[in-house]
Amino acid sequence: MTEVTDRGLVVVTGAGGFIGGHLVGELRRLGYGAVRAVDVKPLDEWYQVFPGTDNRVLDLRRPDACAEAASGAREIYNLACDMGGMGFIETHKAECMLSVLINTHMLMAARDAGCERYFYSSSACVYAAGKQTRPDVEPLKENDAYPAMPEDGYGWEKLFSERMCRHFYEDFGLETRFARYHNVYGPHGTYDGGREKAPAAMCRKVIAAQIDGASDIEVWGDGQQTRSFMYIDDCLFGTRVLMASDIREPLNIGSDELVTINQLLDIVEDIAGRKFKRRYNLTAPKGVRGRCSDNTLIQEKLGWAPTIRLRDGMEKTYRWIYDQMAMPAARRRAYV
Repeated sequence: MTEVTDRGLVVVTGAGGFIGGHLVGELRRLGYGAVRAVDVKPLDEWYQVFPGTDNRVLDLRRPDACAEAASGAREIYNLACDMGGMGFIETHKAECMLSVLINTHMLMAARDAGCERYFYSSSACVYAAGKQTRPDVEPLKENDAYPAMPEDGYGWEKLFSERMCRHFYEDFGLETRFARYHNVYGPHGTYDGGREKAPAAMCRKVIAAQIDGASDIEVWGDGQQTRSFMYIDDCLFGTRVLMASDIREPLNIGSDELVTINQLLDIVEDIAGRKFKRRYNLTAPKGVRGRCSDNTLIQEKLGWAPTIRLRDGMEKTYRWIYDQMAMPAARRRAYV
């Protein structure tokens, strides 16, 4: 895809987080001259900070903060929300639902600022739970979100915010795009503290066992639940292509490489060169029994789908987390 660098001001919210930080870096590498990065966290808690970027610490639950973030923007990528892995979203449903304030106020601010395009990061958690009850799950198509019965809390907020994006186009002419991300992973993200997702958690557990000399690790559930995991580079490319397209309907952006949690751990152990005894915690948060992305529509609409193999992405993720865990705490934040 040919890059057009003279796009005016591009705003990325959630820029102190995992996907947002990578997106800011990608836009800067591609030559976007004016990028504003926004996050609620103090700057020294951002995962990546880039020189020459307009970095702002703002609480986007507030309308005035959203107006400041959107001022002068030609494009907005809204990735800001309160979220984490299954251990977080199953126990913080109200907090996840409150993220609706961010998208509500950002949409209003984008409209009022005359923004030309607005991207919203939705999630595979919008899909009906009844279609995800078996490990050998049928890949989820975009129309499987209705009749609606999404992940309680987080999934409902995402599905509602999708509808808001749609109606802001219909009522106000704001060009909105939204993608349903499926389990994005990679370096420069959360790997401990309760918000981490399965790929990072597995890396952390194996690395910690190596460092501590432990012989076993804990696995949430029975290890037979299935997921697909998408490497960050595929996520970034798909997001930018979708934003530049004329597709106003939701699209899956996710891998269709289905694995069990046990197989994910097999991959991490192979990278580490160590095997561990597995303790299965059947009372831990597990989420749906199976989930995988159907990429038929994105192939049809964009002529592309994620292709990076899980083993290749996990190798890079593992190496980054290992370096973080092995180095002194004061040096762990990545400033580029």
